[in-house]
Amino acid sequence: MNSREIELFAFDDRAESLAGIAAAALREEGVTWLTVATTQPESVVSVLKAAGLIMLQQSEQLMSVDLHKHPRSPVPAGYRAETTVDDDVVYVQVLADDGSDAARGHAGVVGGYASADKILTWPDHRRRGLGSVVMGILADAAIELGAETGLLVGSTQGQQLYQMLGWRTEATVLIAAPPGTVYPQ
Repeated sequence: MNSREIELFAFDDRAESLAGIAAAALREEGVTWLTVATTQPESVVSVLKAAGLIMLQQSEQLMSVDLHKHPRSPVPAGYRAETTVDDDVVYVQVLADDGSDAARGHAGVVGGYASADKILTWPDHRRRGLGSVVMGILADAAIELGAETGLLVGSTQGQQLYQMLGWRTEATVLIAAPPGTVYPQ
């Protein structure tokens, strides 16, 4: 299987708490991930490995930004952006003039926070600023829905873009799983 069926989140990175959550992950029947945001990644990795889990990911970052300060980029020539909102989730899709997918992303808004996810630019459309376009549109729409702060888990590939747009790293995000689990490519 290429993904998870169950994902457990640890909001406490103390060893005793992590050991209990790791034991719960090992008992689950489906493909299970344990995700931990921490400012002490080395010690958390040690605890998770000692509990019998393997590390799937150690390089993602929990990032945040003041949405009012987020830069906005114009949609470049040859593209158009479409935005839809459904139950406090904003969807942005950038299409090439021929109608093909170029970039996309979405953000869920809860209270004063917008959580961006699945930000993607198709390979044939990279290096044209479309990721910045998507992020700026998401920021505007999230503000309209009452969000003040943006949150996301930045992949290794996305971190440079997010940092350029003013996002700050708050913590390292670690993903662990029972032995035999494979992280999707």
